[in-house]
Amino acid sequence: MRRDFLKLMLGGASLLAIAGCASQTIEPRFLSYDGPPVTRVELYKSQRMMRLFSGNTVLKQYNFGLGFAPVGNKLYEGDGKTPEGLYYVDRRNPKSRYHLSVGIDYPNERDKARALAAGVPVGSDIFIHGQGPEGRVAKERDWTAGCVAVTDSEIEEIYAMVKDGTPVMIYP
Repeated sequence: MRRDFLKLMLGGASLLAIAGCASQTIEPRFLSYDGPPVTRVELYKSQRMMRLFSGNTVLKQYNFGLGFAPVGNKLYEGDGKTPEGLYYVDRRNPKSRYHLSVGIDYPNERDKARALAAGVPVGSDIFIHGQGPEGRVAKERDWTAGCVAVTDSEIEEIYAMVKDGTPVMIYP
């Protein structure tokens, strides 16, 4: 009887040890949000300021980093610029290399036409995202390839608050 009890205790301790290791892995924290809906996102590149609105009310605002060549509109793949104009949230990545990420619909038809006319590749995959490995060691504020970078805790809030289809206006 004592032997069976010992096996049971050791087995339970093993399960607790395994569960403890699993809880130490770094996973994105998925927050819930039950406040007013975010009706638009505005990004002001020159000020490095993002605002989440519900109607005319600012719900939250964040500072951010941009691409490694932040001035001007994105013209082609690899230029290090962040696009300007009206876009929409069209996807999210819960397993992003950059903690969590919220995608915008770049390139839109206007972007594709401009790149085609210039004979350059338009690029893709513009996100609002967390820091990831590069952001944690970046010495410069603007380090992305054209995305908008916030802290990991901030992208957790944004990921919870901003839904697919939300307009994102990016100003110079």
